[in-house]
Amino acid sequence: MKPLTGTTTDQAPADPAAADDMPATQPIGYWSGLAHTAVTRQLRDAMARIDVTQPQYWVLNRVDSGLPAPAREEVVAQLTPLAEGPHEIARVVDQLLHRGWLSTDAHRRLHLTEAGEAARARLRQLVTEQRAVVHQGIGDEEYVAALKVLRRMVANVERAESEAP
Repeated sequence: MKPLTGTTTDQAPADPAAADDMPATQPIGYWSGLAHTAVTRQLRDAMARIDVTQPQYWVLNRVDSGLPAPAREEVVAQLTPLAEGPHEIARVVDQLLHRGWLSTDAHRRLHLTEAGEAARARLRQLVTEQRAVVHQGIGDEEYVAALKVLRRMVANVERAESEAP
């Protein structure tokens, strides 16, 4: 496939069987979406085998972030953009309180319990193991380059949206 005039590469239809010499024509939305779905599924399946969810891991990490202990509302506000709905993170906080992995203090701030810290450490190890599977054959330099490109694409889209009439 020949590129259009100028420096813009022609956009071909998504093709999972596209040859390695043709990736510049493939749509980023298709491939980034496919990568997101595959990686998220793999991670969530691994977590499900030990009866934990990815949003629970997010909450445990946020509560243990090294910042002053957060209030429930802060955790919900910070993590809801990642969640599958506006109520998911609040439910996760309730689950973790019920499970005994979180506690609240007199000021209604959230803290990890010993069991919560043990779960967070176990999950971090699991996530590190899953990351190794995803990154197999991909060096840090290549990974960093891919992330920089994706970040630039996000910035380009956000800039274009802000400039749109």
